[in-house]
Amino acid sequence: MKSPVTGVVALLSIVFLVIVGFGALFTVQQTEQVIVTRFGDPIRVITSPGLNAKVPFVDSVIVLDNRILDLENQTQEVIASDQKSLMVDAFARYRIKNALRFYQTVGTIPAANQQLSSLLNAALRRVLGEVTLITVVRDDREKLMAKIRDQLDHEADNYGIEVRDVRIRHADLPEQNSKAVYERMKTERQREAAEFRAKGEQKALEVRSNADREVTVTIANANSEAEQIRGAGDAERTRLFAEAYNKDPEFFAFFRSMAAYESSLRSGETRFLLRPDSEFLHYFNGATVKPGAVSPKP
Repeated sequence: MKSPVTGVVALLSIVFLVIVGFGALFTVQQTEQVIVTRFGDPIRVITSPGLNAKVPFVDSVIVLDNRILDLENQTQEVIASDQKSLMVDAFARYRIKNALRFYQTVGTIPAANQQLSSLLNAALRRVLGEVTLITVVRDDREKLMAKIRDQLDHEADNYGIEVRDVRIRHADLPEQNSKAVYERMKTERQREAAEFRAKGEQKALEVRSNADREVTVTIANANSEAEQIRGAGDAERTRLFAEAYNKDPEFFAFFRSMAAYESSLRSGETRFLLRPDSEFLHYFNGATVKPGAVSPKP
């Protein structure tokens, strides 16, 4: 017959073996890398995923992330080579490439972020301090970010870190400088606008002056041509009158008298006090003009 003590011991032994088994085995995920330490000293680095064993109660497992990590940097003030202040907002992407060196130098990811932030700020000041504000804002930002990344990666290698990328989100003037620049740009644009208006007004005056001159010349030419035509018409009229008079003086005198009557004796417009034997009314008295006689005056 078995003793109860033997059963309890066997049960305790099984529980102990289970605890030891769980303590001796651990799993490394695909997104992790593991450092196995014994009494605080690293003895092994595991970067491949899978099931692994360690000495229970003696060895410890430190898990580090194997993925790309983010470093969000605070906005820093940087002085460019032309002594212009810039507020630079940048960030970096990095990964742990040497877990053992990383553990021995910085130990944890928050500590690494703090160290990298200091290195990134120093790299920003070095690189951006060698160029002008226009270069940072407009011209060669891609080249500048690549240069900052190379410098940061070189310094981060001492901590087992590989810097994959560095980006500048914003590179703006401080608020007070932005207002001053805005006012200066506004003044410059107003000056340019006034200059354009002055040039436009000058051009408008030139156009008006040319148009007025052309109008004056055109009117003068038209008047001259009209006087010439009028003079030619008067000459032709005189010639026709002379020719008509020479052909039949009696009829011409009669025609001129009829025209004078038509122009003078209009209904409701003309009143004359003349003697019945007046020369003007001689055709009303049955008079005729002999050849060679002078026609009556209107």
